[in-house]
Amino acid sequence: MTSTLSIKDLHVAIEGKEILKGVNLEIKGGEFHAIMGPNGTGKSTLSAAIMGHPKYEVTSGTIELDGENVLEMEVDERARAGLFLAMQYPSEISGVTNADFLRSSINSRREEGDEISLMKFIREMDQKMDLLEMDQDMAQRYLNEGFSGGEKKRNEILQLMMIKPKIAILDEIDSGLDIDALKVVAKGINSMRSEEFGCLMITHYQRLLNYITPDFVHVMMQGRIVKSGGEELAQRLEAEGYDWIKHELGIEDETVNH
Repeated sequence: MTSTLSIKDLHVAIEGKEILKGVNLEIKGGEFHAIMGPNGTGKSTLSAAIMGHPKYEVTSGTIELDGENVLEMEVDERARAGLFLAMQYPSEISGVTNADFLRSSINSRREEGDEISLMKFIREMDQKMDLLEMDQDMAQRYLNEGFSGGEKKRNEILQLMMIKPKIAILDEIDSGLDIDALKVVAKGINSMRSEEFGCLMITHYQRLLNYITPDFVHVMMQGRIVKSGGEELAQRLEAEGYDWIKHELGIEDETVNH
């Protein structure tokens, strides 16, 4: 069944300061969306609010996944419901191997008695790691501990491919990657394309979209989405920057610092 993440008139504050000021967005299975915008316009705040980071207070508006109220769910419940966030700076967890983390994450979304078998898990993980050009020994390393920036990003995509969420939010998954690593990460993300999977990519740069073609591109400024279009919008932003949008919409040079 095709899933839908629906965000309506979302307002989010940090320590009493409003960051998001009425975001409206709908992402369906089979769709790839990209959000672009200058620094400090609320892009990462949106991803954190969707996943329930306690620092971010939703003051009004709604977030629903397949008609269910996401805002009433704890963070782990949102993940089990089918939401996934690839973070800019993944945490390191000593004492927990990549393989153990992945298998536990997969089984947390399955019914008791229907856990993935060890052999099926190993075969699938090996296939995904080969596609992402990851050393097999990374499966037994502690989660993100001692990983380079590029290894952490590939590991986030490995988690995405193994867990198979309904809707994924990729927050600047391209930051810090050289062109070869970017191509590998993009290959992994593109392998997920299906009617059962929707994706929101948050990025500063059009170069990611050279390898992952979005169905929709949105521009965020001053805590709201101010313009939407297709991939040609991202190409124009790359060529001309954001000043033409500011001029077109009469937006002052102001950011929200998150």
